[in-house]
Amino acid sequence: MHRRTLLQGSALTLASPLAAPRLASAQGSARTLRFVPQGNLANIDPIWTTTTLARNHGLMVYDTLFGLGRDFQPKPQMAAGHEVSADGLIHKITLRPDLRFHDGEPVLAKDCIASVARWSKRDVLGLRLSALLEEMRPTADNAFEIVLKQPWHGLTWALGKPSANICAIMPERVAKTDPFTQITEYVGSGPFRFRASQWVPGSLAAYERFAGYTPRDEPADFLAGGKTVHFDRVEWRVMPDPATAAAALQNNEVDWWETPLADLLPLLRRNRDIAIEVVNTAGALGMMRFNHLHPPFDKEAIRRAIQPAVEQKSFMQAALGEDPALWQVPAGAFTPGTPLANDVGMEAVTGPRDPEAAKRALAAAGYKNEKVVILSPTDFPTLNALSEVTAD
Repeated sequence: MHRRTLLQGSALTLASPLAAPRLASAQGSARTLRFVPQGNLANIDPIWTTTTLARNHGLMVYDTLFGLGRDFQPKPQMAAGHEVSADGLIHKITLRPDLRFHDGEPVLAKDCIASVARWSKRDVLGLRLSALLEEMRPTADNAFEIVLKQPWHGLTWALGKPSANICAIMPERVAKTDPFTQITEYVGSGPFRFRASQWVPGSLAAYERFAGYTPRDEPADFLAGGKTVHFDRVEWRVMPDPATAAAALQNNEVDWWETPLADLLPLLRRNRDIAIEVVNTAGALGMMRFNHLHPPFDKEAIRRAIQPAVEQKSFMQAALGEDPALWQVPAGAFTPGTPLANDVGMEAVTGPRDPEAAKRALAAAGYKNEKVVILSPTDFPTLNALSEVTAD
């Protein structure tokens, strides 16, 4: 069974290994998928937070107006059609018929307008929309217009992008929640209903198939196309300890482990009933993010001075081992293989690595050996390994 997964990295791209039994043993007539996510689902508002876990949760519960295909181009998802005026200022979006929320109410233009408005206050591309927006107005229950002050060809891409924050469509009453406050009602129109009463942070999150969901009548195409549901129930079973997750997988206590630890892959490969695959060949692009507001990294010269000491390969080996099939270097500001990827400025990461030159540059930039604190999620083994290399 083929499944998608994303893995975070550090200024480079990581392919995404996953481990799962071959699912020949069905979970009885209920068809339940037992899934071990990459970490704890601590927050479930895909607008309030940018975590990958909340994004993955959001894509199960909510739907989006557009979705990116494998060619990284936006395609209609909830939208039945999209028209742009000759001057590029008016985008008219018509909704597919029979879209319904999990509470049985129809999805209307007013819900989409409120959802886009809330998203636009938190997301980077949403903020771009806010700056260019003249108004959003319904033209019918199933249609609305986004009117811009100047043309922006990236609008549909922004509304359908897979990265956080996704533009999740919610009922108007929920979408009117202050974007800087977490929602308390979890109603979407996506293929699964979130069972909030069964949610135990740090242990379990449960989803049930939404019988009222109608996928597009076309093949699946990354986040575009028809989202066909094959399970009646999905359980996210949180297991931050890799050894525990590996044992559960081998004992058929779970069906799918999203991000197996690289050190355990040889053990799992020896089990004929477990399939290990790299599905997301684009990988994920991460970064070292400096605190630009406070010393020492409030100085651009100090941020630049560190570059000669950064060896991307060392980060990858610490996170995913020696197998280069699981990672790719070098990587710049854009994920390799995607439309925006290019070689401009790549000499900053491909040139000779020289820690001593970095030390001299730091001194020249005014660094005075101030203490540097690194924030890292210790319950994410891969990210924690990257932070340890950063500290070294």
